Amino acid sequence: YSFNNEEVNFPMDNLTFVGLMAMIDPPRNGVPDAVKKCKSAGIKVVMVTGDHPITAAAIAKSVFIITSDNKTLAEVAKEKGIPEEDVDPADVKAAVIHGSMLKEMSANDIDDILANHEEIVFARTSPQQKLIIVEAFQRSGQIVAVTGDGVNDSPALKKADIGIAMGIAGSDVSKEAADMILLDDNFASIVTGVEEGRLIFDNLKKSIAYTLTSNIPEISPFLFFIIMSIPLPPYSALIPLLYHHVHP
Repeated sequence: YSFNNEEVNFPMDNLTFVGLMAMIDPPRNGVPDAVKKCKSAGIKVVMVTGDHPITAAAIAKSVFIITSDNKTLAEVAKEKGIPEEDVDPADVKAAVIHGSMLKEMSANDIDDILANHEEIVFARTSPQQKLIIVEAFQRSGQIVAVTGDGVNDSPALKKADIGIAMGIAGSDVSKEAADMILLDDNFASIVTGVEEGRLIFDNLKKSIAYTLTSNIPEISPFLFFIIMSIPLPPYSALIPLLYHHVHP
């Protein structure tokens, strides 16, 4: 049967309510713990999505991008029973920004939002607005990593310091624009990679510190002799021999 929405050709009266069906695409099990680890490690997690602001805020709360301690502008206004325009900006620590609002903001307005809100969600955003958000974070001196899977994410992936494309659901365009491809499409894998990278960096610093502390006592007498003409002590030549004898 060919339905016509303009000239309604189907019954609209005397209908019986049969039921209501809802669909949900829940986050993966490891994402909430991964977000907590990011925050404890000093990494700021920001959601940028094309979903409706209410949906985006609900998902952000379920994965702890927005925590229960921080209230959005609408929640503060509802608790105090006042219009949103009368809410003190200092009371709002979490922000849910609609794409239409972002379109009317200047660069300084966006910078103020990033600086004054601990937890941020951008909803109903366009590809150009995703790029603007990345540039705003980079202006504030942040190292920005962006995840994405679609063609619309490609500009932001290309502009970010680290673009991360999805290996399973990602499009070919997003993979070409990204610096890294996530093979299992799991945000928790990114956190695991950060942990391993920081561990390697810490071990490297320890190795360099050990090398310097062991070599400086051997080299310093000869440097003083060359630079300041200070005579070498009789035992200075024996230092390397003694050191290697004690520490093979």
